[in-house]
Amino acid sequence: MPERKISERVWSRRGFLVTSSTAALAAGGAPSGKPARPPALGFDNFSIRAFKWKAPQLIDYAASLKVDVLLLSDLNVYESFEPAYLRKVGQYARSKGIVLQVGTGSICPTSRSYNEKRWGPAVEHARLLIRVAQGVGASVARCYLGTRADRLSDGGIYRHMEAMVKVLKAVRSQAESAGVKLAVENHAGDMQAWELVELIEQAGKEFVGATMDIGNALWTLEDPMVNLEKLAPYVLTTGMRDTAVWETERGAALMWVNMGRGIVDWKRYLERFCELCPRIPFVLEIISYKWKLELPFLEDSFWKAFPRARAWEFARFLALLKRGRPYRLPPGRPTGKPSAALEQAQQKFDLEESLKFCRSLGLGRRS
Repeated sequence: MPERKISERVWSRRGFLVTSSTAALAAGGAPSGKPARPPALGFDNFSIRAFKWKAPQLIDYAASLKVDVLLLSDLNVYESFEPAYLRKVGQYARSKGIVLQVGTGSICPTSRSYNEKRWGPAVEHARLLIRVAQGVGASVARCYLGTRADRLSDGGIYRHMEAMVKVLKAVRSQAESAGVKLAVENHAGDMQAWELVELIEQAGKEFVGATMDIGNALWTLEDPMVNLEKLAPYVLTTGMRDTAVWETERGAALMWVNMGRGIVDWKRYLERFCELCPRIPFVLEIISYKWKLELPFLEDSFWKAFPRARAWEFARFLALLKRGRPYRLPPGRPTGKPSAALEQAQQKFDLEESLKFCRSLGLGRRS
């Protein structure tokens, strides 16, 4: 696939400065003294899932944090799917200055993650997602295929990709009529970036794009920069968080951590992000310290899940891994199952600390 021609725009704000205005202009950047607008900043309601808030409460919280975007990534946040209710939710968000994006879980009927008992046929679930997006006035609707377990099923991930492409094609006319694009996430170790690109191209990139989740990229042995460069031409929204990665006797381990506390070089990443995705919001999905994931790639059995892995991409992951070190939880961090109140407080702290870090880099338009 030929590379997309990209505009080499350079963004500068606060601590994220352009070091050479001449180089910026030569690369097609904004005129001197007129920096490009920074990416919008937001969060996914999964970051504060312990509160079990409905859409209006989530909008109020987003407004209190002065973010630009709120991704309501599951359908359980709505008290009704009636058009009048959805219209009120959309109007309320706009009155607070919040751009809404909507989402749901798996829409792949063959995935172990798909909940047919809850949603019925996958095509109808996808249609409901589109109706909800249209109802609240959102142009982006996030969904996903499945999880890492699907890579180990009969036929591997590829038969599930085929099944999901059929679902997406079946709802194309409805999506286009509603003005909604479906943003498929690289989710829970299900697809590497190049595989997600194949799915999007086969379904139709005119109405299908990507939710780029860099924490999940590491789960599939991807350097976040490789993930960014592959998905940039297709990305519609994001799921951003930092990750600690380190070597083990079996291969590697990783843990999601608060922004600025992991392996990602955020200054370098954001420079590239702003060049490739200048109009895409930077949406946080913070899942800090909850899961430690093992990647035992030194064992032969591990590679059954990745029969078509690309050596050069794995080499980039290894280079990143060499820079990592075992992560120790901050002092006082609970290690067992916390109470509901403590879990709520911790999620709120993690998200707000991560937003503060992002703003220190100049992200966001209302800060």
